[in-house]
Amino acid sequence: MTARDLLQAQRPLAARWLKLTVGLGLLGGVLIITQAWLLALIIDAVAFADAGLAEVQPWLWPLLIVFALRAAAVWAAEQTGFRAAAEVKATLRERVFRHIQALGPAWLSGQRSGSLAEDLTRGIDGLTEYYARYLPAMTLTVLIPLAILLVVFPLDWLSGLVMLFTAPLIPLFMILIGQGVEAVNQRQWKQLARMGAHFLDVIQGLTTLKLFNASRREAEVIARISDDYRHSTMQVLRLAFLSSAVLEFFATLGIAIVAVFIGFRLYQLQLPLPDLLSPPDISFFAGFFVLLLAPEFYLPLRSLGTHYHGRMEAVSSAERLVTILDTPLPDQPDASGPRAGPAATPGASANDIGVGEVRFDDVHFSYEEGRPALAGVSFRIGAGERVALVGPSGAGKTTVANLLLGFAQPTAGRISVDDRTLSDLNIAAWRGRLAWVPQNPRLFAGTIADNIRLGAPDADMHAVREAARLAFADDFIEALPAAYDTEIGERGAGLSGGQIQRIALARAFLRDARLVILDEATASLDPASETAVQQAVDRLAAGRSMLVIAHRLNTVRDADRILVIDQGRIVEQGDHAQLCAQDGPYRRMVRLLEAAA
Repeated sequence: MTARDLLQAQRPLAARWLKLTVGLGLLGGVLIITQAWLLALIIDAVAFADAGLAEVQPWLWPLLIVFALRAAAVWAAEQTGFRAAAEVKATLRERVFRHIQALGPAWLSGQRSGSLAEDLTRGIDGLTEYYARYLPAMTLTVLIPLAILLVVFPLDWLSGLVMLFTAPLIPLFMILIGQGVEAVNQRQWKQLARMGAHFLDVIQGLTTLKLFNASRREAEVIARISDDYRHSTMQVLRLAFLSSAVLEFFATLGIAIVAVFIGFRLYQLQLPLPDLLSPPDISFFAGFFVLLLAPEFYLPLRSLGTHYHGRMEAVSSAERLVTILDTPLPDQPDASGPRAGPAATPGASANDIGVGEVRFDDVHFSYEEGRPALAGVSFRIGAGERVALVGPSGAGKTTVANLLLGFAQPTAGRISVDDRTLSDLNIAAWRGRLAWVPQNPRLFAGTIADNIRLGAPDADMHAVREAARLAFADDFIEALPAAYDTEIGERGAGLSGGQIQRIALARAFLRDARLVILDEATASLDPASETAVQQAVDRLAAGRSMLVIAHRLNTVRDADRILVIDQGRIVEQGDHAQLCAQDGPYRRMVRLLEAAA
């Protein structure tokens, strides 16, 4: 799919509003002709029939009404045009956002958050001009000049011919110049996306930059990038002004030729034309009427040239959106149901999926060719069993979690839940039976209650309080000024790391998931917070299956079984005592950690 294909595919979403916009624009064109006719009639009567105010007053009131109607039509066309653009933007933003969600963390980890934010905000907003103005202008560029020609030709065919032959010059040169502008505009848009992504990354890492005294250096980098963007913007503007000057030149030239031909005949001068093409005489009324219509004839063409830059911006914005939308989703069944489709209700409910035994059978996975992350992993998690997964960084622990959460599919091998292949299950129903507590939980701007409800949006306040109590979070929440209605900032601004982790565990309690995946829930916490979180984890494990990805001994000692993974393979498994009795990787890891302590 190309950027132009994407833009064309969204047109049906705005079809109703676009038709209304074009209809209002055409009404405005009819009012322009009526306005010119009334003005020519009034001035002809005053100048040549010595008409006074009383004689022309019957024409003045209709003229005022035409003025008002034309202004109303222009305003209404603007409103409907922007409504058309709003319909497309809202739908497309939802579609891109859902696609990014479906791609999952495995894809997001390789993307720059600033670039994605730029695509979802300014990138989609860049389509406004295309749908609100450019598309209506394309139709009106044909309809309004055609309507004016139908009026002009019976009055003065020579002026009609001048308009007919000079009009194509405007879109011709618009296209010729626009081809060069489009390439520059696309390059400039990519530069803006890179600048926005870099700036957001710097803002997010400002604390780290301050700690390493690197903030001034980064400020100089941003200043240099901004200056480069300013130069490229000025280059685009120079080309835009050039194209506008060319369009104005040909429009002015056409109006001037019409004025000269009309003026020659009004003064009864001989035009330098062959006798065969000698035009008939023309009255002041007809000549003035045609002359008033001449600028309005070229106006839609000039407007199309102006809005053509909006089209180029839309194409540039759509290029990145196409890149996102063309990224294939992980090979998984439709979230609306099993492979049979939405009508196949069996398996559509989360309650139909039990979490008894989860098995990995000879599972292989590679993020890219030649770089295996897992190489024949086999293990099981029994019903109600707490299993710990330990190993060095890059051994494949996070990959196991991503596969279990359905964010990626095995390259080879089988993952099953109660002897049902995971890829055959309804992915939404499966995730409804899971709870995931990452190492760095993400809290959002809003109330604490809303953050706890993330996994169960319909939960009542009693359930929220009970989940917080089980997670040992109720004491500090009740001590806050507004308790559960306390507003917190993005990423949990205003809370400590231990408090954030306990709110994440409260989410898991509220969700009442049958399988819980913890990714080092006690990392980077002070001793008191670590103790509270560990107690909450012990509560959470009661009656549930649990996979604990850990590096610290106190989080794995009580596990029913410990899996040691290294270079994508399970190299040892057993409980803490069994593994310590063996002279293997786990025992060496324990000795190193005890020595470091």
